Amino acid sequence: MLQPIAAGHKSLADYTHVAGKPLIAEIRELAAELEGLKVLHLSATAFGGGVSEILYTLVPLMNDVGIEAEWQVMLGREEFYNATKILHNALQGNPQGLSPEEWGVFDHYNEINARELTDGWDVVICHDPQPAGIFQHVPEKGSAWIWRCHIDLSTPNPEAIERLVPLVRSYHGAVFHRQEYVPAGMDGTPIHICPPAIDPLSPKNMAFSPEDAAYVCDQFGLEVDRPLMCQVSRFDPWKDPMGVIDAYRLVKEEIPEVQLALIGSMATDDPEGWDFFNQTMAHADGDPDVHILNNLNSVGAIEVNAFQSQADVVIQKSTREGFGLTVSEALWKARPFIGGDVGGIPLQVKDGETGYLVSSPEECAKRSTAILREPDLGRRLGRAGKEHVRKNFLTPRLLRDWLRIFKENA
Repeated sequence: MLQPIAAGHKSLADYTHVAGKPLIAEIRELAAELEGLKVLHLSATAFGGGVSEILYTLVPLMNDVGIEAEWQVMLGREEFYNATKILHNALQGNPQGLSPEEWGVFDHYNEINARELTDGWDVVICHDPQPAGIFQHVPEKGSAWIWRCHIDLSTPNPEAIERLVPLVRSYHGAVFHRQEYVPAGMDGTPIHICPPAIDPLSPKNMAFSPEDAAYVCDQFGLEVDRPLMCQVSRFDPWKDPMGVIDAYRLVKEEIPEVQLALIGSMATDDPEGWDFFNQTMAHADGDPDVHILNNLNSVGAIEVNAFQSQADVVIQKSTREGFGLTVSEALWKARPFIGGDVGGIPLQVKDGETGYLVSSPEECAKRSTAILREPDLGRRLGRAGKEHVRKNFLTPRLLRDWLRIFKENA
């Protein structure tokens, strides 16, 4: 069997004070027409990365409003995750594609998982490329199949996208963060544009007092009375942690007391992660003011919350980014934010209004220095960013969008 994930229980009513009564009422009205709908979410991993974070909230809320939602994780071994990591990078523009043998591994594991899938689903949602090939083997096991893409497909490796598109264009629907991510060749497939969202009530995003945030940061060796720059992301070339270190070094020339925290989780489907983590450590070159931490240093959701809440500047200097949940996380905490001008980040950051968009370490350093020297500027950006997230990027809005998609496809 595929591995079922116990996502726990959540109540939509608890979100009324942050999402507003009109949105909650709209969700209840949509859900009433879909009561009892059997929905399966398929993904590659239950830990590390935005897909799993979204599903740990979305699946319980679907169940709370009357959808019979389940979440299952694919069966895979290292050879499969190695191949799909290459595929993920290729789809985001990396010139290295999969060898014929690696495509064979991809096809083999999709076929195995297809055989293990139970039938009788009204809607099956396959998240990202890893399970994209399951549908072709067992289309009869779901009445409607939807491919949900969480990555930036705006400039893909041609060979990779040519191999992927035939697998997903026969789905009954496909969901992307932005219209720009829809690849050529999807004509005839119903397309839905639906950015992801964060859970404002999760341990990572709930309100944290400055005193508690400072206490947690102090446990990891940060001096809480000194300015702090922080990036939270997987250790991945596209997240550019080395560029963040370069920006920090430029800031430090003008503000010597500044510190940097790079916080990341090591995902089970990311075999490259440790190699890049070690490269990032080497680039930091032993600087005691650069704190590089991951989930194996006991950094979990609460600790991430504390680092983001305590930071004077939160950064996501990605060079490719499907969406970047850490952007909305930082903005929700009313922190001044600087992000790469790529992918889904501009959806969340209105340059100069809710944060800043940058394209180089030098620009990042310039904006960071300005924020650190002008606290009022940081507070203004933070307030505007929080309200932008409230209106657009909280989980109840995402739940409503999925109910609308089900109504069209079920």
